[in-house]
Amino acid sequence: MPTMDIQEIMQILKHRYPFLLVDRITEYDDMTITGYKNVTINEAFFQGHFPGEPTMPGVLILESMGQVASVLLGVKLGKEQGSKIAFLTGIDKARFRKPVRPGDRLTTKAELTHVRGKSAKAKVTGYVDDDVVAEAEFLVIIADTLTKDEEASK
Repeated sequence: MPTMDIQEIMQILKHRYPFLLVDRITEYDDMTITGYKNVTINEAFFQGHFPGEPTMPGVLILESMGQVASVLLGVKLGKEQGSKIAFLTGIDKARFRKPVRPGDRLTTKAELTHVRGKSAKAKVTGYVDDDVVAEAEFLVIIADTLTKDEEASK
């Protein structure tokens, strides 16, 4: 199965540091993907979440998982992606099972369960080693982004 490094990921995702929360895609096909985020003590959020007990915030765990799923959607759209971007419209059945801490590798496995027109749904599961740490279903809509010229004319 094909893989992606950070340069290839950044060609699909619009996110950039400090909000790019996926480091590598280890495998993907038309409907499934596996990728990871190496979680280090250098992450800015660990300064305040929580001193003496550093834990990755749940919202950022979901964000990382969502970004892996977004790469899959970008692959599915292929050349049609162009200036399109996936916007999160809902999260269902989100559950956190275990904390994610510095030194962990947050691995996400995602599967597209529904793609119709401009909407999609993905089932995502986050792991540290073989332990499930989080799971959710993401609902997204595909929209056109505005070019700089379009933004300036508004």
